[in-house]
Amino acid sequence: MIAMNRNDKRSRWRQLVSGWVSLLLLLALASPSIAAESLPQVVLSRDHTPITYEVYGSGEPTLVFVHGWSCDSRYWRMQVDQFAKKYRVVVLDLAGHGQSGMTRRCYFMRAFAEDVKAVTEAVGSKTVILIGHSMGGEIAAMAARMMPDRVIGLIGVDSLENVEYPLSRQEAEAMLAPMIDHFRRESRNFVQTMFRPNTNVAVRQWVLDDISSAPPSIALEALEAYLFEYVRGKIAKVFDTLKIPVVCVNGDLWPIDYEANRRHIKSFEAIIVPGGDHFLMLDKANAFNQALEKAIYIVMRKAADIR
Repeated sequence: MIAMNRNDKRSRWRQLVSGWVSLLLLLALASPSIAAESLPQVVLSRDHTPITYEVYGSGEPTLVFVHGWSCDSRYWRMQVDQFAKKYRVVVLDLAGHGQSGMTRRCYFMRAFAEDVKAVTEAVGSKTVILIGHSMGGEIAAMAARMMPDRVIGLIGVDSLENVEYPLSRQEAEAMLAPMIDHFRRESRNFVQTMFRPNTNVAVRQWVLDDISSAPPSIALEALEAYLFEYVRGKIAKVFDTLKIPVVCVNGDLWPIDYEANRRHIKSFEAIIVPGGDHFLMLDKANAFNQALEKAIYIVMRKAADIR
């Protein structure tokens, strides 16, 4: 695996401290009710890495939003207010992302799933729907397997197009190789393919700038771990053991292999947002939110039937 650079860790910790100072200043200026509701909380993951999360609203089920590769909880900012009116909404930063800790030795998928488990258990809900974007979909599935008594369903967001995706070792290594020496430039090129030509310019620029600014060593190790889960065929096996309903809310940039998914997922459906790209929760927020509300309803109905 790709070794972590100590300079990356020091730089990221300085950013973390700076971010907390800025956050505290903003909270001091905010109204008491808003500040009390959105004040970040911290829980330790299984390996004792601090994981930051925020809780909004009330009501069941609890929706736990899991971001994707080199993203963080800010990518759900167009969903929090709307869904917190009806549900308890939880957003978190996986280890090595956003405001969470960087003490982890290995940024593997199972370790990220432990982050989701730690936050979900800290919140205390017994009725949880995990919502995962991109790589967060697979992470959420692993976390769901760890919490069969809490998680009633899983919603993928432009994720899980084919849990059997036939990725070879050579293909995975070819995707990683350009970013090893030129992460900022090549990560932008990598993510650029996930947009449509008519994607909102401001959204595109922000995402590209943000993801390409991730700590390279952490980003590369996480991406390598993710890709090789498919190389080894382990993602499909995760779903073989899940009994919960799975619904995807995806754009139409890439096709979904329903047949492959249904060989492993007991209950699988997808809602397609026309014109949506990989970051449809930002670029097509209104249409996405409507589709997500529908997906939540489907999960709740099917979960009731299963139980």
